[in-house]
Amino acid sequence: MMSLLSKITALFGTLLIIAAGCAGNNKAGGDLQDTETVILKKSGKPDTAWVNYYVRQGFKSLSSKKDDALQNVGAYLDTASLVCERYEFDFPASLHLLRAEYLYAKSDFSSSETEASLAERKAAIDGNYNLQARALLFLGRYYQRTGFFQKSIDYYNKSIALADAMNLKGIRQKSYDGQAQVFNGVGDLKAFSRNLEKMIDVSLKENDTLTAVSGLLRLGTYLVDDGLRDFRPADSVLRKCINLSLSLGNTYYSSHAMANLGWRFYSEKMLDSALFYYKKSLNLSLPDNHLGVSTNAYGNIGTIYRDKGDTQRALQFYEKSLQQAEMIDDWYSLSWVYKDITDLYLSKSDTSKAFKTFVLHKQFSDSVLTRENILGLSEARIRYDADAHNKEIALLSLRLKNNRILIAAFSVLIAGLFIIGLLILRSSRINAMRRISEMNHKISEITQANLRQQMNPHFIFNTLNSIQYYMYQHDKLATNTYLTKFSSLMRKVLDNSQHTSVPLQDELDALKLYLDLECLRFKDKFEYRISVDEEIDPLMYKIPTMLIQPYVENSICHGLIPLEGKGYVSIDLKLKPDHILCIIEDNGIGREAASERKKKIETNHNSLGTRITSSRLDIVNALYGTSLETIFTDLKNEKGEGVGTRVELHIPIMT
Repeated sequence: MMSLLSKITALFGTLLIIAAGCAGNNKAGGDLQDTETVILKKSGKPDTAWVNYYVRQGFKSLSSKKDDALQNVGAYLDTASLVCERYEFDFPASLHLLRAEYLYAKSDFSSSETEASLAERKAAIDGNYNLQARALLFLGRYYQRTGFFQKSIDYYNKSIALADAMNLKGIRQKSYDGQAQVFNGVGDLKAFSRNLEKMIDVSLKENDTLTAVSGLLRLGTYLVDDGLRDFRPADSVLRKCINLSLSLGNTYYSSHAMANLGWRFYSEKMLDSALFYYKKSLNLSLPDNHLGVSTNAYGNIGTIYRDKGDTQRALQFYEKSLQQAEMIDDWYSLSWVYKDITDLYLSKSDTSKAFKTFVLHKQFSDSVLTRENILGLSEARIRYDADAHNKEIALLSLRLKNNRILIAAFSVLIAGLFIIGLLILRSSRINAMRRISEMNHKISEITQANLRQQMNPHFIFNTLNSIQYYMYQHDKLATNTYLTKFSSLMRKVLDNSQHTSVPLQDELDALKLYLDLECLRFKDKFEYRISVDEEIDPLMYKIPTMLIQPYVENSICHGLIPLEGKGYVSIDLKLKPDHILCIIEDNGIGREAASERKKKIETNHNSLGTRITSSRLDIVNALYGTSLETIFTDLKNEKGEGVGTRVELHIPIMT
């Protein structure tokens, strides 16, 4: 930690630099010089005005697009914090919010949430409702980013309620915008469009025309999309967007809306109208260098001429689209334009050129898919870290609450001894034991959740090894296929890991994805079959998360992979009077042979998955008063040779 003398020296140096900068810029007459004069006249030392100045400068740097913007924000934060510490000022709410934004930009999501919560509470106490609303907006954005969508919606609703109550400007449209993004992310398109309409309405009422134009463009894009194609309202929305953006002199939104109108008419095969609007879009986007819009317009004009049978013009416009797409690294546009060119050559029976352009289309489409998969894995990691952080906070909070309850119970016990006597003492002890039991029950649930989280990294590690293998083999198609299935499985595992138990259907879906990945990984080394008793309703019955997968993994890795021939594993689920019987059977080399093989090649390896599952079974038994049982049976032939293994899991019935 920085010593007091070092802090004073750093502060003094900073103040000298700022004062010198103000003295050298008298014509600008900056606010800082006036602030310094007032401060020195009143107290001879800095006050909270200095802190507020640094915070304002930090927010200005944060909104700028300069390369060193984040570095400047960090410098302003350090200086403002140093002033507070040196002169023992309380950190203001605005400083906490700036720190939250800074940490969020640095991808330190857990710390940013803590700082934003502090900013929101302090702003509410200070009566700074505008700052409080901004903190609520930040928390809505944070929970959206980390995958806690209901919390995100709740915080956006809080900011709307606060803006309504205090008549705050510029808050509600941002809140509706945030909610629209959340609903779009979860696929609720009706709620998405409903929130966009509210955002537009509020923006127009507050004369926030630019935000209204942005909402109109997004709503118009949604209405002309292939999934909806509601053209009549789309025309009205997009034309309103064009008129408003032109009144602002904003050619980006007007050219984009023109292009959407072009696509609207192309979707109805009205080629001349589509061509008219795409050319108008080019006239607006090219002078102001909106390359993303003009790239799309050039490509679609090429497709219109292709459909009209004008091959020469089509190729000319396709070429312009490709040139601009390469300038901005727009892989998506490069992919679909090359695909449309391929279709053009095929219609002309020029298979040689069609093959060349299709190869280019495939190259860019694979690159887009790979980038999306990498982004998906990154998002999964962020949400995994946020979930682990929240579970850790919940566990610490629960322990703190437990300690408080114990202290309260002890106080009641002492008071009972002096007031009523042994009868109250006995009653207090019974109440204390009951409360402690409830807390231990909750701790057991959270401990089980942490054990599930331990299993995820173990499974992820094994699966990533397979992806790495395909990458080393330079099998691009297999790598993309594997990544796509792996992303789906990760999404399913992360969703399931948030619950103590999940419907049997969700568990089986995740298990099927895992088995498909293993079949790909080992190149159809084995086959599998999953059979569910007709009496079992997979949506009604629940089981502990990721309970079956570790045993299936053992069957594959230790039983089937060393097998010389083709392997087979079956998973049968049958309904018993007081439990679900899950039988996992394989035709592998057997446990004895697997144990001998393991001694030779893996002398220091212990099965992490089965150890974690064993711990989870103990916790489930203690938590629900059940007796989960696991029975291993070695299958042998007439000669006494191992021909497989059967595992029986007795799973308690949960609904």
